[in-house]
Amino acid sequence: MAKVPVTFTLNDAETGVFVDPAENLLEALRRKGGDLSPKYGCGQGTCGACTVMVDGAPVLGCLTLAQTANGKRIDTTRGLSGGPDLHALQQCFMEGFAAQCGFCSPGMLVAAKALLDKNPRPTREDVTEAISGNLCRCTGYQPIVDAILEAANRLNGRTV
Repeated sequence: MAKVPVTFTLNDAETGVFVDPAENLLEALRRKGGDLSPKYGCGQGTCGACTVMVDGAPVLGCLTLAQTANGKRIDTTRGLSGGPDLHALQQCFMEGFAAQCGFCSPGMLVAAKALLDKNPRPTREDVTEAISGNLCRCTGYQPIVDAILEAANRLNGRTV
């Protein structure tokens, strides 16, 4: 089967890869795009470890065909901060012990970033809904929700 050329903007860098027509976005990002931050968890779309943003919307990389990303912007945890400093979400995850084993963190962070981009002042319920597609086996979710709410406060110039 012939490879298909796919170009996209990955964390502000123009990227081009050749993919099999049935190849998913997660494989293309990790194996060909050099971004190992999205994780392979279940391969069935149930864990959320592979969550990335495509044109600002969170998608499951394991269920998204790579060729559908052609011409689009893809953001992963690797490009979250946009510079040398941690993004407020990353900082709050670290300070609030929201990442224990860390396996779910990339997907959680991307889902949280997508939420805060749409809703900069989310409620606890908004956060819970936004991360509902991401499984965590270590934290019991409370530190994650608290970290996201704290990041929202910091990004809005509020301290609690």
